[in-house]
Amino acid sequence: MRMASNIFWLGTKELRSFFRDWVLLALVIYSFSLAVLAQAQSNAQELHNASLAVVDEDHSELSRRITRAFLPPYFRPAQLIAQADIDPLMNTGRYTFIIDIPPHFQRDVVGGRQPTLQVNVDATAMVHAGIGSGYAQQIIATEINDFISRAEAVSPPPINLAVRIAFNPNIVTAWFTSVMGIINSITMLAIISAGAAVVREREHGTMDHLLVMPLTPFEIAMAKIWANALVITVAVGLSLSLVVERMLRIPIAGSIPLFLSGVAVYLFGSSWNRVGDFWVKSARRAGIARGFCISRDTIFGMNSGWHEHRNAAGGYGIRIRLQAFARSPRCAEFSVTRRRA
Repeated sequence: MRMASNIFWLGTKELRSFFRDWVLLALVIYSFSLAVLAQAQSNAQELHNASLAVVDEDHSELSRRITRAFLPPYFRPAQLIAQADIDPLMNTGRYTFIIDIPPHFQRDVVGGRQPTLQVNVDATAMVHAGIGSGYAQQIIATEINDFISRAEAVSPPPINLAVRIAFNPNIVTAWFTSVMGIINSITMLAIISAGAAVVREREHGTMDHLLVMPLTPFEIAMAKIWANALVITVAVGLSLSLVVERMLRIPIAGSIPLFLSGVAVYLFGSSWNRVGDFWVKSARRAGIARGFCISRDTIFGMNSGWHEHRNAAGGYGIRIRLQAFARSPRCAEFSVTRRRA
């Protein structure tokens, strides 16, 4: 109970220090709000409302079907223009795609002469140019095949393949990148908060004060870990609720409490390797601790019990056994021995 009480009160002190650190607090708010919005909205990998114009020199049923086949949300409604306006409109960037349907296009298609249809693409819009040209080719080919099959009374295929995508039916990039942005911010802040917790002690001059208190390095490290993990976990929950669900309007399929539990375990494991090692090494430099050994391949660990022991010199300390979560479970042990005053 005394160890838990020490860890709790040291953690509350760490929380008060954290909320007085305006720079770190602003970084946390930015990482889970503006940074997530910017990553979700700036890395779009799908076609959306691309401007399109059509030069219809054939004025046939097939050319009109091709013109009407380009629909939102991928393309804006097609606009009819003259052939002489292609170059000026492409140079001004008014249209990303201009399709030129030549004369007698339908007659040549029905006659099997394989006519050429021109698609002009503005390559300065890189995402639209790369993805949109493939979409345009697929839409035009589908319309031509449907027209030929109806004209020649071709029997439909025996199997109609219907592809359905779960969780993200339209494959919207923002649905992926928003959550990935949160995960990237978690990893970054797990590293920064662990270092900032130690730097604050040095800046405030309380490093030596903590080391000479009747506290074990384990208690000091655990207090800093749970305090910083709590702040980041709460920030993640608010980011999912306010930024992802409300501002970006992205539905979340799954359990948010389960996700937050995984975040807490991840923060515990990543922070322990940084804060825990530092505090034990600091204690050893101060002549307080003697013996420390932990395996370098430990990723996540949880306390599985401790007991007091005495050494030959009459000192006393605590022995803690950690169980690592890995494919082949391994244990790491360390001992902290405090000299008697």
